[in-house]
Amino acid sequence: MKRKQQGITFLSFVIVLAVVGFFLYIGMRLFPVYTEFYSANNDIKKTLQAPGANKKGIQEIRNEIRPRFQISYVDTVNPDKDIKMITVGNVKKVQLKYEVRKPLLYNLDFVAMFDRTYDLNAQAAIE
Repeated sequence: MKRKQQGITFLSFVIVLAVVGFFLYIGMRLFPVYTEFYSANNDIKKTLQAPGANKKGIQEIRNEIRPRFQISYVDTVNPDKDIKMITVGNVKKVQLKYEVRKPLLYNLDFVAMFDRTYDLNAQAAIE
């Protein structure tokens, strides 16, 4: 009785390996951008949760955020340009809005845009 061999061929294995490698490469390029955003997000939340934060102006908040960004290695966010204070009704809000453009492959870039608003009075993040 003849048995038929079953399994993946070497060529199929190489193709699967190439596809998995491509997605791992994309993940390695995107991961630092998102971890930096989450670090910036946590630093801003901690700054706004400090006692008396709702009585401070935007420049005081920016000055308190800068050392936290340095400790957390947040380099992409410029506090003077990317962090603003807006007022909606009687509620003061702090807005973090920036974009990151990084090369992906040859002449292809990826752009990640981040926009998060924090309610200064309630010290809670709003999407």
